[in-house]
Amino acid sequence: MSIIIKQASADDASFLAQMILQSSRAGKKDGLFDVLFGIDDDKVILEKLEKLTQTEAKSHCHYKNFLIAQMDGKNVGTLCSYEPRIATKEAFVQALKEIGCGDEINKPLEIVYNCSFDTNKSRLMFDFMEELEGFIDVGVLKALMQKSLLSARLKGYRIVQTIIEIGSLEAELFYKKLGFKIVDKKECEDYREMFGRTGVMLLAMEF
Repeated sequence: MSIIIKQASADDASFLAQMILQSSRAGKKDGLFDVLFGIDDDKVILEKLEKLTQTEAKSHCHYKNFLIAQMDGKNVGTLCSYEPRIATKEAFVQALKEIGCGDEINKPLEIVYNCSFDTNKSRLMFDFMEELEGFIDVGVLKALMQKSLLSARLKGYRIVQTIIEIGSLEAELFYKKLGFKIVDKKECEDYREMFGRTGVMLLAMEF
């Protein structure tokens, strides 16, 4: 079966929500959006994430940042690439407010952003690299990455970065296979208390 890579549209919001939630949890019980929304109901969380992909504010979760991999007409994977100078922290906060979030998001966002990096605004960021269960090791993520790197080069980028949690071994191994190298690590006690992971790491690749 061949893999087709397409640009996501607003019609893909439901699938994007599923992949965003899966990526944010990364094997944990609760991911960022579980904490931000404060809801123990996947259906409601997914509904909110669908809305988040279509806000006026162009956060990194916006559908226009995503590529989708398809096999036999079925969506099987995603990869998000965004420009930090556009998809800022402020844009993310505004997008969350658009879907009805209030001041409850301030503390978890503060913890997340304190345990992060001042990424170079001239470099493209990757996020939400996910595939459906049952489609692992069939080349879905590799195809998404190749297309994303091609698009990045056409935009003038030569270095791409991503941030993953310390302990996300599968993601770390995959990125390293593609040529990414660990640039920095940051351990944070507040982050560990909230998510059960010691912190995050920054990976980058020049291509």
